[in-house]
Amino acid sequence: MATSTPDRPAPAPKINRIGLAVLDYRGGKTTLCAGCGHNAISERIIDAMYEMGVPPERVIKPSGIGCSSKSPAYFMGRSHSFNAVHGRMPSVATGAVLANRHLIALGVSGDGDTASIGVGQFIHLMRRNLPIIYIIEDNGVYGLTKGQFSATADMGSTLKTGVINDLPPIDTCAMAITLGATFVGRSFSGDKKQLHAMMKAAIAHNGTVMLDVVSPCVTFNDHEGSTKSYKYMKDHDEPLQEVSFVPAFEDIAIDYDPGTTIDVTMHDGSHLRLRKLEEDFDPTNRIQAITRLNEAHEKGEVLTGVFYVNSKAPTFVDLLNMTEEPLATLPESAVRPGREVLEQVMEELR
Repeated sequence: MATSTPDRPAPAPKINRIGLAVLDYRGGKTTLCAGCGHNAISERIIDAMYEMGVPPERVIKPSGIGCSSKSPAYFMGRSHSFNAVHGRMPSVATGAVLANRHLIALGVSGDGDTASIGVGQFIHLMRRNLPIIYIIEDNGVYGLTKGQFSATADMGSTLKTGVINDLPPIDTCAMAITLGATFVGRSFSGDKKQLHAMMKAAIAHNGTVMLDVVSPCVTFNDHEGSTKSYKYMKDHDEPLQEVSFVPAFEDIAIDYDPGTTIDVTMHDGSHLRLRKLEEDFDPTNRIQAITRLNEAHEKGEVLTGVFYVNSKAPTFVDLLNMTEEPLATLPESAVRPGREVLEQVMEELR
C-alpha cells in the first residue's frame, strides 16, 4: 500500500478510460496450487478488461466444475458469477445472454468440463455463434480427482504414475472452427504477450470466441513425458503469427508491410493485427486453419495463435431478433401472450 509523508503525498492510482484502477478488476486470493497456469490466465483477463475499459458490472462469469471453474473467483470481483453444474455452463451462459444482450459473457471451463461431460453443450454453443468469450484452461488432466487423463491429453503422453495415454485427443480448436465459432485461437498461459493481445481482441469480437489455453498443472501434469507441461510447451510451441491489437479508442496509424501482416477490422472498429510467421497462412480461411491444425498434430507441434476469425457473421442474438431491452425490464403485456394469442396457437394445433 502506498504511503505518504508531509512533503510527498501518495501518488494517485493509475486509472483507465472509464476512471477505474486495476484493483477494481481483481478478485479474491487464489486457492489454486502455486505455479498453476490458471492463475496466469486470470491475470491476463484482469489486464485486458482493465485496458479495454470494460465496466465490471457488465460482465458475467459462468463456469462449470473443476480447478478451472474456480478461476472466476480470482478476477473481477465486482462482476456476476455463476458456478454451474459440471459441463452445463454453455446453457446457463446462453440463457443469460439472451435475457440481456448488453451483458459481456466470459465463460471459463476446463478440458474435462468441456471435452468430456460437457462436449454436447460445447458443440451446440459453438454452432450458434452466441456472443461469448469461452476460455478452456487446458491441462490435459482432471486436477480435482487426482490427475486422470482428460479427453484433450495427447496420445503417448504419460502420467506421473507412468500410465501412458493410448487414446487420440479431441482438438477443441479444430472442432470449434468446423462447427461455426467465429474467433478461434490457442495460447499458452506462460506466453504473457500473446495471450494478452488475444484476450483484448476477444473482448472486441461480437460472436463466439473460443480460446484453448494450455495451462500446465504443476501437481499432476508438469513432468517429463507430459505434453501439457511448461517444458514441453516451450520446446514445441509453434506460433503462427505475432499478435497485436489496437482498440478503436486508441486507433492510430501503424506502419507495417501489407505483404506480411493481416489486419482484421472488428465490428467496433478495433483492429486485430497478425504479423505472419508462416507466409501462406490466412486466418480468415476456415479450411486452411483446420488443415494447419491437423498438420501440426502430425508433427507433434503445439500450434498457437489466432487460427480463424470472422467478424462479419451474424450472432445468435441477431438471428433470434432479440429485443434491445433486458427481458426482466419488459412489462407483462410484452412477455405474456394474451388469450387471443393462445387461442390462435391452440387452433393451429388442432
